[in-house]
Amino acid sequence: MTLPKPLHVAVLMGGWANERQVSLTSGAGVADALELRGHSVTRIDMGRDVALKLHEAKPDVVFNALHGVPGEDGTVQGMLDLMGLPYTHSGLATSVIAIDKQLTKQALVPHGIPMPGGRIVTREELYERDPLPRPYVLKPVNEGSSVGVAIVTADSNVGNPISPEAKGPWQEFAELLAEPFIKGRELTAAVLDGPDGPRALGVTELIVANGFYDYENKYTAGRTEHIFPAKLPPEITALCEQYAVKAHQVLGCHGTSRTDFRWDEEAGEDGLFVLETNTQPGMTPLSLVPEQAAGCGISYADLVEMLCVEGLRVHALKQGGRHGAADQA
Repeated sequence: MTLPKPLHVAVLMGGWANERQVSLTSGAGVADALELRGHSVTRIDMGRDVALKLHEAKPDVVFNALHGVPGEDGTVQGMLDLMGLPYTHSGLATSVIAIDKQLTKQALVPHGIPMPGGRIVTREELYERDPLPRPYVLKPVNEGSSVGVAIVTADSNVGNPISPEAKGPWQEFAELLAEPFIKGRELTAAVLDGPDGPRALGVTELIVANGFYDYENKYTAGRTEHIFPAKLPPEITALCEQYAVKAHQVLGCHGTSRTDFRWDEEAGEDGLFVLETNTQPGMTPLSLVPEQAAGCGISYADLVEMLCVEGLRVHALKQGGRHGAADQA
């Protein structure tokens, strides 16, 4: 499918999630790129009246630049499906599963994709005892961008067991996912859909100056060094790309996704673990998907247009499927 010009694109951004500011930055970049390419853009900072604004705008396609809930968890996708509007990135079912780290494990592990073990724990359990031997990781079940992630080590200043007064995600979230801490290197691989299907764009290593790759280190300039392509043994690069594409396909992602890894190089291939797959990767100046795309010769504006094309293509397939079912009825 070629991109009709000029296109009218509604760019959804902002919202009320923890990642609001990042979404506003992503959305502004997308809107600017589309306007420079000659497209008409309606910028929508999402509020509770978002359906009315979209109805009034009547766009050809919606670029979903939202991050977190409700833009990444299937809520907005379901609304857009009901409205019959084409949109970028993954659909309802994929978004529901991928935003939930436990559901993602249940989907990917049976397909041979290695992920850390662990279990869901309540804050009350944390205040009674450690759910796993230290060190372990605590993270919200339904958040992105490493929001609310804590690494609990033997010398963590949170008490033993964790104190209710200690600062951490247990103060904000009633339930958390506890996982064993995987030592080693932080890697990520983006996947982009194209005419020949999904392909990995490569692997980036993330080297953090202080701490780990949390929300602040992701979105603060100078905090994290991005090495692309990552200096890895060829077999590890190939395995990252293989797992990223497979996760994209198993989850049913569309447009683009980004899969994050930890690699314990002492264990070789057995030390590579998928942490999560992000269905709404950022589009900010510090974001990894545009950076990897640029490394493959795809400009930011080209990437934005490609995602719009994929959104229109998927919508056309959905419409064709519905018409076909009606014809057979």
